[in-house]
Amino acid sequence: MASTAILEKRLFTWNSHEVEVDEGGFIQQPEMWDEQLAFALAQTDGITELTESHWKVIQYIRSYFQEFEIAPMIRKLCKETGFTLREIYDLFPSGPARGACKVAGLPKPTGCV
Repeated sequence: MASTAILEKRLFTWNSHEVEVDEGGFIQQPEMWDEQLAFALAQTDGITELTESHWKVIQYIRSYFQEFEIAPMIRKLCKETGFTLREIYDLFPSGPARGACKVAGLPKPTGCV
């Protein structure tokens, strides 16, 4: 007997807008991302303010994703932004993949558990 899985659609709501997310809170339609959504996603990780340093990381990640359709490797992220890994974790406490990529509006990066 064949079984079928029913996947529940998850929605993240902010300021009367909705976007589909996966179980980790990563948006599933990167084209829906905007700066207001970034603020809302950051708050889910306990980040109450997005500073110029946050935006530098977010913009680099988005630019890299738009060009290569994949999140940058951590070493590349650090090299290109000039931040150490520790500084990235200070900005995004849940890390470059779980925190920074989520706030930047990327789908869950490959290898992110």
